[in-house]
Amino acid sequence: MSNVKLAVIYYSSTGTNHQLATWAKEAGEAAGAEVRLAKVKETAPAEAIASNPLWQKHTDATRDVEEATVDLLDWADAIIFSVPTRYGHVPGQFQQFLDTTGGLWGQGKLVDKVVSAMSSAQNPHGGQETTVLAVYATMFHWGAIVAAPGYSDPVLFAAGGNPYGTTVTVDQEGKMVESVEPAVRHQAKRTVEVASRLLK
Repeated sequence: MSNVKLAVIYYSSTGTNHQLATWAKEAGEAAGAEVRLAKVKETAPAEAIASNPLWQKHTDATRDVEEATVDLLDWADAIIFSVPTRYGHVPGQFQQFLDTTGGLWGQGKLVDKVVSAMSSAQNPHGGQETTVLAVYATMFHWGAIVAAPGYSDPVLFAAGGNPYGTTVTVDQEGKMVESVEPAVRHQAKRTVEVASRLLK
């Protein structure tokens, strides 16, 4: 699987999806892929970020993380997205990034990319599943190959049993409620394995 190029792309305001993405990056590397971790550009006003101490802290801590570009999508064989839910949908920052991909899409360069998605919200039924499915809706337009985890490993049940992609609940202090690290790592490994099979 050493020939698989994996992009792990996330948007995170207070750090949860950055952590999910970091675990995915590590698991992708352990599976033998060449991995690049990148964040979606922050478009919120500085005043909004400063109004939330956790948001400001995370923004400062991740200033040096590569920003996601369409060139990164072109480079990748496989892509894992990790985004929080906003009213059962993706954040505006992430949607804006997706809206820049029309050029690649028009050239057919997003066809057969292997993709998988993860999400988070502040309560167990806060829209995580619909957020993951919203990501996949765009992927269907790309002609990408969705590598959802399904029920392919028992670790998924400890994480809440979401077959679409790993999702996590975050409490008011910004801490993850479910133990999802093993599920994230499994999902990343599976994504690399599917991409490897497709490349062969």
